[in-house]
Amino acid sequence: MISRSVAFCRTLLALIFWIIFIPPAALIAFPWTLITGKVDLLYSVGMWLALSGPRVAGVKVKLVGLDKIDPAGTYIFMSNHVSNLDPPILVPLIPGRTSVLAKKEIWKIPIVNKALDLAEIVPVERSNRDSAISSIRRAGEVMKHHINMTIFPEGTRSPDGKLMPFKKGPFHLAAETGFPIVPITILGTYEMMPKGTSIIRGGTATLVFHAPIDPKQFASREDLVQAVRDAINNALPADRR
Repeated sequence: MISRSVAFCRTLLALIFWIIFIPPAALIAFPWTLITGKVDLLYSVGMWLALSGPRVAGVKVKLVGLDKIDPAGTYIFMSNHVSNLDPPILVPLIPGRTSVLAKKEIWKIPIVNKALDLAEIVPVERSNRDSAISSIRRAGEVMKHHINMTIFPEGTRSPDGKLMPFKKGPFHLAAETGFPIVPITILGTYEMMPKGTSIIRGGTATLVFHAPIDPKQFASREDLVQAVRDAINNALPADRR
């Protein structure tokens, strides 16, 4: 077990890394994106920065089941969510380019809001039902451009590592668009940084990609939700199912 002092030092190193590299990266990538209207450079730099932070903190990543995914396909990736480490580890490793649902408040930041729009990130206001429905529709439009969507269907982090109830929105998206769902089980991040902590303990995070699930094969939305839940749940340790 890594001591708390070592974990604190590694977490501090990750923060220092982001503080040093994010400003110059933004100074290059943001103007390029705004001038050219192309988001590829900004996306690549952002994904590298996101994943490099946890790696500096001693987090290793193991991928399982990627051979089940067609790199040329368009999918809705749905994962369990137990740690703040999940997004910066998972999103950069999604095959191809992916969009996500982000808090609408971020769009209040000048320049950043323009880049988010160019990257086709989808704003969402979870407390507003009409806005949430609008976000799902916007996500469907984004996916028509062959951009994946990555969603945590629980909506927030689990406090004990067990799956919580799923939100309905992501499954409305699957039913309306017909794009297959790829369930993902994230293992190891709960031990490294559970909800309520701010220190990263190094270790190995395992991302288990399950076989794609075709929403058109299910008679009801409830059956689709259960199939996705079962796939994610079955790869969890026995004490967290």
